[in-house]
Amino acid sequence: MTNDSNNDHFNAVLTARLSRRKLLGGGAATAATAVLGALGLAGCGSNDAPAPVVTPTPTPVPPAPAEKLLAFTAVSKSLLDKVTVPAGYTASVLIALGDPLTAATTAFKNDGTDADFETRSGDHHDGMEFYGLSATGTPSTTSSDRGLLAINHEATTDQTRSSFFLHPTGGVTTLPRPAAEVDKEVAIHGLAVVEVKKTGAAWSYVKESGFNRRVTPLSELDIGGPVRGNALLVTKYSPTGTKTRGTLNNCGTGKSPWGSFLSGEENWSGYFVRGAADDAARANDKSVASLRRYGRNQGATSRHGWETGGLEDKYARWDISRKGASTDGSDDYRNEMNAMGYIVEMDPYDKTKLAKKRTALGRYAHESAAFSVPAAGQPLAVYMGDDSRNEYIYKFVSSALWAAADANPADRIATGDKYLDAGKLYVAKMASDGKGQWIELAMSNAAIAAYAGYKFADLADILVNARLAADAVGATKMDRPEWCSVNPANGEIYYTLTNNSNRAVEPSASQIAPDSANPRAYSDLKGTTIQAGNPNGHILRIKEGTGASAATDFSWDVYLFGAETSANGGLVNLSNLTDDQDFSSPDGLAFSPYTGICWIQTDDGAYTDVTNCMMLAAVPGTVGDGAKQTLNYPKSAGGTLAVDTFVGKKPTADTLKRFLVGPAGSEITGISETPDGKTMFVNIQHPGETTPQAILADPTKYTSQWPSNAGYGAGKRPRSATIVITKNDGGRIGT
Repeated sequence: MTNDSNNDHFNAVLTARLSRRKLLGGGAATAATAVLGALGLAGCGSNDAPAPVVTPTPTPVPPAPAEKLLAFTAVSKSLLDKVTVPAGYTASVLIALGDPLTAATTAFKNDGTDADFETRSGDHHDGMEFYGLSATGTPSTTSSDRGLLAINHEATTDQTRSSFFLHPTGGVTTLPRPAAEVDKEVAIHGLAVVEVKKTGAAWSYVKESGFNRRVTPLSELDIGGPVRGNALLVTKYSPTGTKTRGTLNNCGTGKSPWGSFLSGEENWSGYFVRGAADDAARANDKSVASLRRYGRNQGATSRHGWETGGLEDKYARWDISRKGASTDGSDDYRNEMNAMGYIVEMDPYDKTKLAKKRTALGRYAHESAAFSVPAAGQPLAVYMGDDSRNEYIYKFVSSALWAAADANPADRIATGDKYLDAGKLYVAKMASDGKGQWIELAMSNAAIAAYAGYKFADLADILVNARLAADAVGATKMDRPEWCSVNPANGEIYYTLTNNSNRAVEPSASQIAPDSANPRAYSDLKGTTIQAGNPNGHILRIKEGTGASAATDFSWDVYLFGAETSANGGLVNLSNLTDDQDFSSPDGLAFSPYTGICWIQTDDGAYTDVTNCMMLAAVPGTVGDGAKQTLNYPKSAGGTLAVDTFVGKKPTADTLKRFLVGPAGSEITGISETPDGKTMFVNIQHPGETTPQAILADPTKYTSQWPSNAGYGAGKRPRSATIVITKNDGGRIGT
């Protein structure tokens, strides 16, 4: 499977394509002018004799210089409390936690006394997309100096229940929690739309923009797709099962071909509490199996204790115990959690439209949603992952066939209804020969219809309990599928598999053995602590088989394995990463639609004794460009466990290098660009996360003071923020 041909590498193909584009856009016009000018002069004469025929010689026009990708000098690993980018680039803070989004909202003091977070930037900036605005404020796919950022606000920094940086003295960590503290913490979750603009060379956000808005866990949202109106969504708030309150723990994003914003609800189950005797209260019906599969055994406590904020309904909804006498759940919140765990679609341009949960895409710990390359007359695929240890990779295929006219619709949410509410949901099963199958999750699948672990009633039941349906068909357990992205050059799909502490060569009852698609199980030393399993993660890529986006077969390989440079090359550093390339725990991942660069971001705890989290730039090849490799693991009783895998072509200094290192304790996440490729937006999440709550009064002991130490904003408490990166020579990012 090694490709030793002289065929062009994607880097060379893309560079040539971009060079031709520049020539046609400017150089060719200059050449045409020269030709026309020469012809005009040849037609002039001083007498009546016919002018001699002169073959014009156009003025030579040198071709535009080829744009080299990854031409920057790699950034070194760093433990400094700052954002480091390559020489020739500038990174500055654009908007941070607490910044006001209306003219009436007061400036953020960052001392724990601030309120009104419904009109401020939320916390833990995560996935993000850019939507252009014309000079007159209408949607634009070409504007690169004015636009909207749609941003996920995933969570909040907490050590023991309280979001301590939000409160003057750290907040109350015992139960019950004060209502004022709960209200703050709820409001910093959700989504934001923020107008940004470029003035000269500088970017800023527009505080008074009419486009600015927040969607919080208390905002009303609509339900779309097969689960809308189903009995599983009936609650005291929505007896018809057609509405719900809010969106929660929003992580990865997606941008639809019709210009809407998609947000994934990730680790939402931990926000809900469940009573110690709730199994019996539910008469041990099948909802108990569902709740257990999604991490809510009876007696489960909640992450923040929001259910204790008071007697009002907005607090009661966080308790999912059966408390009412009704048979359908219309008098309590026993079904409340069934309305969390979806891809949420929002129109960033129109705040009058409710955001909508797209239930046809399944319910699990969603990260990003990546669309197949649209092709007229073909269905659209949406690729997704379930970010938990030993969970699955999914794709949704629309029933509707793509129509190019829908790229600029009058109603984006209605267009979402067309493509995202009807279709087929599949889960991936990987084989050891580098092949795989997409298995449909439907009642027509005998394994689902006859599954002993849960009695499915209909398609809505399958979608709400997608994990159980995937269990039933024997899907492949993966090492925490995080973000995914589609390579615009060839349609191949890349999935980050962040890490997995539950893999072992000789697994216990709670562990699983390595397999071909998740082939590593090893020990990594962080200081004196041994980290076992697959602590550094890897990036899997998939090539669809016959039928493109609608294919039910595929091939796969591992594009990159995260590892320290010095790690064992035979079992760990399988990608031969160098000091300028080594990384751990890939999380965010996105292909630039403008340069084709693949951007890789990390959320790491395994390598943070050596370096803070980072972002790398890559120019990948294709599935199958590497070779099969067998990993031989020694067993304690003698002999070996042999695991075959498929390793992509080893990166070089021209195809992978580190671009950015973040502040102390932060995760690098979220990425978007302007259409000219000259401005990049990146999110810095939870700097100083490891700060103990006990030392809140002493900023000198914070593990991070970013971004205040970069000259941004009041106070010393660290804040999640969006940064903007530009190239000093005005060129495109990553070239």
